[in-house]
Amino acid sequence: MASSNTSVEKITVEHVTIRSSKAFAEVRATLETLVPRLDDGYATLLRFGLADRALEQLEAAATLSIFGSRDHGGLLAIAGLKRQAIQYDIGNPLTASLMTRHRISAGLYAPIRVLLRENPEGEVAFEYDRPVSTFGQFAEESIDIVARKLDKDLEDVLQRAAN
Repeated sequence: MASSNTSVEKITVEHVTIRSSKAFAEVRATLETLVPRLDDGYATLLRFGLADRALEQLEAAATLSIFGSRDHGGLLAIAGLKRQAIQYDIGNPLTASLMTRHRISAGLYAPIRVLLRENPEGEVAFEYDRPVSTFGQFAEESIDIVARKLDKDLEDVLQRAAN
């Protein structure tokens, strides 16, 4: 039950699955080649008040980066299961700032969570929620413009990794 200081809104989210005929390890390696790990040197620059230098670094960075990853498949060993599943946080700090400057709550969805998984039948696929649908709840055109580009960039790189 919601209390007087809590609000709840229902949103519609579009879930995307991009299937691959390639092996899990090959798709993973391709993704990690196409999308580099985030160089978080910009954060150090910001801590020292060097926002202009941080901006320059972010503008020169890759369109998308891997902020982090978690081995979800390995976690299932506690249930006696053996699965291949890696959850990635993929995005761009500059892109995130273009949205959160209009609505800080957009930070809830940046970076985007992407799951690379192999199901028990051996099907390999990426799964994620479309940024345009998650960020769309804020009903701000300035955020929607950035989310549409993020949608395209994310789908393009995941399609390339899957194919």
